[in-house]
Amino acid sequence: MARPLILFGVLLYTAGTLSMKTLDRVTVREGGSITIPCLYDNQYKQNTKYWCEGYFWNYCKITASTNAIGKWTITDYPADSIFTVKLHNLKSSDSGYYWCAIIGNHAEPDDRKYLYVTVKKAPDVFVVNSSVSGHEGGDISVQCFYSSGYKNEVKQWCRYKDQSCYTVGRTNTSQNSSVQISDDGRKSFTVLMTGLRLTDSGWYYCSAGDLQAPVQLLVQRDNESKTESDDAGQFPSTCKNQTASKDSEDSKCSPNDPSDQMDWIFLLLYTAVPLLLLLMLVLVIWRLVQKHNGALTKRGPDICSVAEGQKAVTYDTVVFKKAKKHEPNQVSISHSPEQFEVIYSTLNLHQ
Repeated sequence: MARPLILFGVLLYTAGTLSMKTLDRVTVREGGSITIPCLYDNQYKQNTKYWCEGYFWNYCKITASTNAIGKWTITDYPADSIFTVKLHNLKSSDSGYYWCAIIGNHAEPDDRKYLYVTVKKAPDVFVVNSSVSGHEGGDISVQCFYSSGYKNEVKQWCRYKDQSCYTVGRTNTSQNSSVQISDDGRKSFTVLMTGLRLTDSGWYYCSAGDLQAPVQLLVQRDNESKTESDDAGQFPSTCKNQTASKDSEDSKCSPNDPSDQMDWIFLLLYTAVPLLLLLMLVLVIWRLVQKHNGALTKRGPDICSVAEGQKAVTYDTVVFKKAKKHEPNQVSISHSPEQFEVIYSTLNLHQ
């Protein structure tokens, strides 16, 4: 009788040492993707992380790990004691039990936590954006959708780190921030977090009944957002990305970099030269038109008036032309050594 009690105590102790935290049940749309966060204890920072498929832990099939390229991708964040599993292009055949796992050694026992993934055409609980960001002191809003079958289930917004959950209504999380959940009673409920703090960053999940949908929240300092927006107007897009990510080679994107200055000079030249050529072409055409119009005005007087009796005859246009042979009956307005033919047009009579 003593041995069974001892064995039971050992199993109870072993189960109590499991520190892994993850979701319980998720639903994903066919062909879609989802990121599963797995939180572990600090003592496992250096251990390899695994994603294992199967109902029994001892017989599950490893489909991804941090030191290998598999069907899906694992990314480890030791500073935060969390690793994520990216599942993509999911099919209905991918539905089943999975494990977030860390295989220990003689001094450290295995650490794992299982969850069930359901892949279907219309998921029962899901979010459109699984990653949201906000600024310190600001607010964010997350809309969580659910099917008609979960209309009467309890709706919650929970945090992974401490498993604290908030239900429909308003809950003050501190003196400066609060969480408000409103349910439209049809197909979605909205989570509003106001007065954000930097410590609010992390993983959360929407839940309706026993189904959950993960959401990652990133809270940035207010001055960081201003600096980034200011840099966007001064640096090229490549430099903005490096500045935002705090890349170690940010110095290459300094506005005083000679290579950047040369790029801007070439850009100005490429823009200015075609404009100057176009302006010169317009000036040349304008000069030719003016010269042509000036030549036309030298043909002769435009208006000639002749008094005939009590009526004044006015001609709008008079053109003088050399005559090949003088005709006796031709009328001549002006006398000169040479004879001209005179052509009148547009006769106007004035009383």
